[in-house]
Amino acid sequence: MHAPDAPADAHARYRTVLLFGAPGAGKGTQGKILGSIPGFYHCSCGDVFRNMDVTSDLGKVFMEHSSRGALVPDDVTVKMWARAIKARSFLGDFKPRLDLLVLDGIPRTLEQAKLMDELIEVIQIIHLTCNDEEAMFQRLRQRALKENRHDDADERVIRNRWEIYEEETEPVLRHYPPELVTNVDSMGSPAQVLHDVLDYVVPAQNAHFAAAEV
Repeated sequence: MHAPDAPADAHARYRTVLLFGAPGAGKGTQGKILGSIPGFYHCSCGDVFRNMDVTSDLGKVFMEHSSRGALVPDDVTVKMWARAIKARSFLGDFKPRLDLLVLDGIPRTLEQAKLMDELIEVIQIIHLTCNDEEAMFQRLRQRALKENRHDDADERVIRNRWEIYEEETEPVLRHYPPELVTNVDSMGSPAQVLHDVLDYVVPAQNAHFAAAEV
């Protein structure tokens, strides 16, 4: 199995921190904050989808599936992401030698994780956890209403998203060595969660800089 657009040289893989967590855990919030710190480059899979060229071959495949509510195939998702990050590198927005890549929303499935093994070198995984399921559901309801997405505030929608995460995304964590995974409580304030996240990603960034100097 080979990932689409995989670098020819395995050493060219992007050194990466993955943000994992159930819906509402704050992956996007923490990713955006980290992305504002020099030496980190945040890339959300959602941003890739929103900014893609729907007239391109891949864009047409994406629209063909999403327009009928079907899941986009894993290989198409990874190929879209690979081309987007390569373009950002080409434009100079993302500097792989200097920037530590921070991903959220991808890989979302075990198949995606396997495909991306040829594209990224995962050096740290932050798993944003929540032991209070009802508190997380309440956070999702409040976020949906604040963003005027009333359908997403529906209890059945929230529970369905949670179940999909547990069935498809959580097993991705088991794809990686357990020593790479750090659990961080996501129910504190954004500043407190960031404080805890930085305890682990700062050493990862230092290691990235050290490797770049070799």
